[in-house]
Amino acid sequence: MTFVMSLVFAVWQVLLNNFVVEAAAFTGKEIGMLQSLREVPGFLAFTSILVLLVIREQRFALVALLLMCVGVAATGWFPSVLGLYCTTVLMSIGFHYYETCNQSLTLQWLPKHQTAQFLGQALSVKAAGALLGYGSIWLLMTALNWPYAWVYSAVGGLGAVMVLGAWWAFPQFQQHHQQQRKLILRRRYSLYYLLTFLSGARRQIFMVFAAFMMVEKFGYSVSEITALFLINYLFNLMFAKKIGGWIGQIGERRTLIIEYLGLIAVFVSYAAVEHPTLAAGLYVIDHLFFALAIAVKTYFQKIADPDEIAATAGISFTINHIAAVVIPAVLGLVWLHSPALVFYIGAGIALCSLLAAMSLPALPAPGNETRWGALFPSR
Repeated sequence: MTFVMSLVFAVWQVLLNNFVVEAAAFTGKEIGMLQSLREVPGFLAFTSILVLLVIREQRFALVALLLMCVGVAATGWFPSVLGLYCTTVLMSIGFHYYETCNQSLTLQWLPKHQTAQFLGQALSVKAAGALLGYGSIWLLMTALNWPYAWVYSAVGGLGAVMVLGAWWAFPQFQQHHQQQRKLILRRRYSLYYLLTFLSGARRQIFMVFAAFMMVEKFGYSVSEITALFLINYLFNLMFAKKIGGWIGQIGERRTLIIEYLGLIAVFVSYAAVEHPTLAAGLYVIDHLFFALAIAVKTYFQKIADPDEIAATAGISFTINHIAAVVIPAVLGLVWLHSPALVFYIGAGIALCSLLAAMSLPALPAPGNETRWGALFPSR
């Protein structure tokens, strides 16, 4: 499922900025609104717990992934502002429900001492899917000169076929703990919620405005944007598993401090950069820090009650997307006035994340959620 998600989403993502500019004349205002709409289903991810009342979580993940593939397949056939908004929301509903189930099932099925390394391995699989997607773009658009609509349909359709194959080929895996079927908010998870919220804000600035800057400010073509993504995912393919193992050795607190210090430097540099090659280098470095975000998930697994993982996964996705719904639209307007200010705001968010990461304990566990132990009552 990770491979299919990455293959299909990578094609949607890497073509998006060029497609919306060429087909629908998007400016920062429209791309910001599109990205905000894309994050609305993520904001509603807490409703996944209601769906789990009528369908098993593994089946739900497959249904959501199939819906995402259908949304991507339809994208190229509606080259207008309203059409792109609608197909993006359809794709996003499937994507965010799938990702909610993916995080929940991973943390349920894996022993704590294996999770960081496995998540690194999953990033490598994700990279392999993305690399195949980028290779497909080069073959279909550069070598065969296919239009956007055909490329979106071909990759989305292939993904749908692979999801149906996975549905048929794999058994229903057993869950070790019966999951709660209600919404859960715990005060002792407060630091995890804060890190998740700030992560959503930082991710949007990278995904929306860093990529858009490459096209609008520096005039990067589809092939050049694809090359940047290829470099990013080649790194993940080669090193993500090792990074996961390294996170398991040094711990979540040190990992996140390193990540956020690096992000502050990257965002400040984005604001000042004027050379396209230097901007590309910053973009690659920015992406490398995503692998370190594994530490937030493993921190939660270590402090969580095993039967609350599914319910909390939905809540955490909603918290992650509170900022994601608002930031693209608001900062899209800021972008029209000052693109540099958008990235200075990103540096401020990274600074807040750094201060939060300093509160993590060396050995997270139930009752030891922060450096001060059970700072928050268990309920």
